[in-house]
Amino acid sequence: MNSDHSNSRRNFLGITGKAGLSTLVATAAGINLGVIDLVHAQGKKVQPFRFAMISDSHLFSQANHKFDAQLEEAVDQVNKMAVQPDFVLYGGDVAQNGTEDQLAKGKKILAKLKPKYVIIPGEHDWYVDMGTAWRGLYGGNNPGGKEFWSFDHKGVHFIGMNSILVKDFWTAAKLTPKERMERMEMLEGPWGGLWGVQEEQLEFLRKDVARLGPDTPIVVFTHSPLWDYYPRWGFGTADGADIRNILGKFENVMSFHGHVHQTIYNKIGNLASVGAMSTSWPWPYPDVPLAFPQSRMYRADPGDETDGMGSLYASLGETRTAVVQHQPFADSLTPWMKNGFTA
Repeated sequence: MNSDHSNSRRNFLGITGKAGLSTLVATAAGINLGVIDLVHAQGKKVQPFRFAMISDSHLFSQANHKFDAQLEEAVDQVNKMAVQPDFVLYGGDVAQNGTEDQLAKGKKILAKLKPKYVIIPGEHDWYVDMGTAWRGLYGGNNPGGKEFWSFDHKGVHFIGMNSILVKDFWTAAKLTPKERMERMEMLEGPWGGLWGVQEEQLEFLRKDVARLGPDTPIVVFTHSPLWDYYPRWGFGTADGADIRNILGKFENVMSFHGHVHQTIYNKIGNLASVGAMSTSWPWPYPDVPLAFPQSRMYRADPGDETDGMGSLYASLGETRTAVVQHQPFADSLTPWMKNGFTA
């Protein structure tokens, strides 16, 4: 591949669609290129800014594992952004097996980020010790020191929630912490039923947004999608409908999630959802007909170990709209380009 060809394809990833639409307005070569009207109602109350998202690194205990380098690449990708994000969101699953050494390895790599970061857990981070190590290492990054939180930033209200909680299935079965984790690591599950945020966080959410007017732009972060994408693989949140109902009074709600390891977009009512690519591996899309928009990235190239992975960012410009852009590690997510058009 010559450098001109490579640059053409990288530049192509920067194309955006029409501004001011609360939907995905362009799908180019399988990369989600969207303009989301998060903030029109707030007018001049919203100041331009940018945030980035990294997710699903699944770090193993082995030294110098390839997933370590891939998380480092995502950190470097964010640090080299021409316009630095005000903050970074880590979307869960730092670790593969939830052990403290894996979580500590992730903390050491994420400490290299130039911007500050906030974080939510994934199921791979949680079920060895029910979040004890995660809270000790990462709680201090978040408002209130917890795994669920909220804050206001330049006119937008941000919410993070722990969406991977299940009812206790391990005590009666007399499972060890390791056995509990092994069951929760499985793709086809989870054993305890589809996970969710549960009542404590639903009550937190009700109280948190009660003071906000309906024109307040909302951004909510969860590890799992807030809609029933593919529950057989755990691609959903049991109380997602309750969350959508609580946030139903707002004119603009944007949801960002990890977990699915692929680009995906969906819109239910006032809530538009965007999935983040992972830094570890890409999942295939479910091989069944599903009622979600046909906006998919191309299948990863097995000859390129970093294809199908990357980070994303949302950038609020002077027009007070937010451009959501995936940043893939590799070019092969896009087809061959010639003169700006797909060949």
